[in-house]
Amino acid sequence: MIACAPMGGYQRLDSHAATGPLSSDVWRTGCCASRHRLTFVSQAADAQGITQQLNLQSATAVVKGCRTVKKADMIHNGLQPNITVDSQTYEVRVDGETDNQRTG
Repeated sequence: MIACAPMGGYQRLDSHAATGPLSSDVWRTGCCASRHRLTFVSQAADAQGITQQLNLQSATAVVKGCRTVKKADMIHNGLQPNITVDSQTYEVRVDGETDNQRTG
């Protein structure tokens, strides 16, 4: 699914040239992404018709009771590992193990 792509300004480059002339491409967002996305809004925003005011193209869902949700409550994102980065070697450790140790 294309979310954004350059429009116009395409130029063919000479196969013997190192670089071609720069062009001023204009990027345009696609319309497919809005059909496959869900925008969460508060109950107050929904009551005020924010979807129509902002002309949202995506489907909306009203959220409630989310102020008390903690990371541990998220069934697919409940881990809270201890992550450290060595400032000299930039080695990243997750719960004391490097990425190489964890994947094998």
